[in-house]
Amino acid sequence: MLDRDTTPELPPGLALAWGATPPPRRGPKPAHTVAQIVAAAVELADADGVANASLPNIAHEVGVTTNALYRYVSSKEELTVLLADAGWGPPPAGLASSGDWRSDVRAWTRAVVERLLGRTWLLDLSMRGDPVTPHRLAWTEVLLRACSLAGVGEEHLLGCVTLVSGFAHATAVRLATPTTPAEASAVRDHLAPRLSRADSAGLAALVSAGRYPATAEDRETFFTTGLDPVLAAVAGLTGREWETVF
Repeated sequence: MLDRDTTPELPPGLALAWGATPPPRRGPKPAHTVAQIVAAAVELADADGVANASLPNIAHEVGVTTNALYRYVSSKEELTVLLADAGWGPPPAGLASSGDWRSDVRAWTRAVVERLLGRTWLLDLSMRGDPVTPHRLAWTEVLLRACSLAGVGEEHLLGCVTLVSGFAHATAVRLATPTTPAEASAVRDHLAPRLSRADSAGLAALVSAGRYPATAEDRETFFTTGLDPVLAAVAGLTGREWETVF
């Protein structure tokens, strides 16, 4: 097994996510595994949001004291990294394997949005930097393959990941708390005259056409026409610089 202490420069939780064992501490031998602690945290988050996956609640769930949890994780930050990776879980088997890169990117985006809407507490976790844990990297690998299939050069692959995953995350945020049709209508009535006076012609046109704000009924639009500009940007990176795409 890997030894977490041999790589102190790693970000919190990374070594544990890849199978390291917690460093030994004085006292009784731990009665649980890190995986069991994380599973309890996921259960609590699924039940009532990420705030419910607090250290005291996890400790109560597994039948130990809060202080005893530090035999498994060194900090709440470390637990958060493990919780996020477990919450994402692996991508669905066979995801984005049609052989058509546009279909694959659409499928990946839909799967990400569905995963985030299935566990909206993932949207509440502040995850910094590029994915580095096993499950989150597995999702990234699927998207990288789809972008590679499009003919995107290696120098632009991570840019494509940022572009597509950013769209997926933003879409999930919008759909997680959708505006009802009645609310949207009221908002449009309120905004229409004010946007005209504020010299916001672009937004005024969208409001007038009933395209802003979006409602739950517009969900499929995000996966069809809403994703088209993103696909166009990916297509534009098959041999040209970013500046030539937009």
